[in-house]
Amino acid sequence: MGTSGDRLKLHADAPSSLSTVTGYGPGFIEVNKSRHPGHLLLLPESPARPWQVQSFDQLRAEDFDALLALRPEVVLLGTGARQRFVHPRLTAGLARAGVGIEVMDTAAACRTYNILMSEGRHVLAVFLQEE
Repeated sequence: MGTSGDRLKLHADAPSSLSTVTGYGPGFIEVNKSRHPGHLLLLPESPARPWQVQSFDQLRAEDFDALLALRPEVVLLGTGARQRFVHPRLTAGLARAGVGIEVMDTAAACRTYNILMSEGRHVLAVFLQEE
């Protein structure tokens, strides 16, 4: 891993056909060396796409219930520069479906996503980015 100012590059040994976090910094996440601003949804077998949520404080149960259609084994929630926990009622649908959710700051979620993805896990990462 190498750093450049307030930006971090990740070097993973994952196959290039999978969506891999290759860097992140204030306001962006880099997937397969392409920068993505804003909130992001990421699965190993799919291109990165915007996560259509407003902000951490405006997350709704429906935002998490919609993730079930993607059939994840585990959901990683990156909450920005610091770890913030959502109310359990928001993620109750995931729990009822037997889908684990791990909450961490976005930098840790980026690193954890790469590890789980490289292990072949069907991980879904949703990253919140601060303005």
